[in-house]
Amino acid sequence: GAHLAVGTSAGTTQLWDVNQCKQLRSMDGHADRVGALSWNKHILSSGGRDNLIVNHDVRVARHNVATLSGHSQEVCGLSWSPDGLTLASGGNDNKLCLWDAATSSTSSPRFALTEHQAAVKALAWSPHERNLLATGGGTADRTIKFWNGQTGALLNSIDTGSQVCALQWNPFEKELLSSHGFARNQLCLWKYPTMAKVKELDGHTARVLHMACSPDGGTVVSAAADETLRFWNIFDAPHKSSSSKRSALDAQGAQSKKLSKAMHIR
Repeated sequence: GAHLAVGTSAGTTQLWDVNQCKQLRSMDGHADRVGALSWNKHILSSGGRDNLIVNHDVRVARHNVATLSGHSQEVCGLSWSPDGLTLASGGNDNKLCLWDAATSSTSSPRFALTEHQAAVKALAWSPHERNLLATGGGTADRTIKFWNGQTGALLNSIDTGSQVCALQWNPFEKELLSSHGFARNQLCLWKYPTMAKVKELDGHTARVLHMACSPDGGTVVSAAADETLRFWNIFDAPHKSSSSKRSALDAQGAQSKKLSKAMHIR
C-alpha cells in the first residue's frame, strides 16, 4: 500500500507515508538495530540485533502486542506466511523458528529447527503450495531447504555451492529465485520441485542481500553490497496459448530473463 516500514540502526521502526514522503510514527521495542521486517495486515513484525522479535499493531498507540524471544543471536530474517497464520524467523544462531500468529510474549515458537549450519537470512513462503517454506543458509551452509510449515518436517535440501542471501518465488509458476554471495554474487532461477537450474544471472560484484518483486510480478529488483540496485525481467506472466506455442514461449523466455536496468544507490 502507501505505507513503508523502515528499521533503523538506533533500534526504532519507522512508518512512512510514501505518497507524502512523510514519517507517520516511530515505534520502539528494540535495544539495537532492526534488520528484518515483515507485514501481516496491520501487524508489523521487526527483528533486531538484540535477538528479539517485536509484533507491532500499527493501528494503536500502544503498538507492542508481543515480544518474542527464541533466538540467541541477531534476528536477520522474517517472513509471514500468505495465510497470515505463521511467522518464520531466521537468526545468526543458525536457527529457524516458526511462530503462531496468536503467540504472546510468554510463548515459545511452534518449532525451533536447527538443520542449517549458518545464519538463516533467506526466507520465502510459496504462493503455490500452502505451508511450503523455503529457507537459505549462509557461507558455512550454502543450502536451500524446504519445509512443511505446519508439521516442521524437512522436505528437501540442496547445496547451491555459495552463500544464500535471499529467496523469491515466481508468482506465476513453480520456480524459485535465489541470490548469492561469494564467489560469484549471482542470482539463480530453479524449477520446483526438481530444483533443476533454469538460469544464472550475473552482474553484481558483491553479495546480493535483498530481492523484491514488482506489483505486476514480472520484474525483480536486487540490492547488493556493491551499492547497486538491478532490475531483472525474469518472471513471465502465463500466456494463453496452445501447448506447442507454450513450449516455444518457454524456450524464448529462458533466453529473455535478463537485466533490464541498473542503478547506483550511493
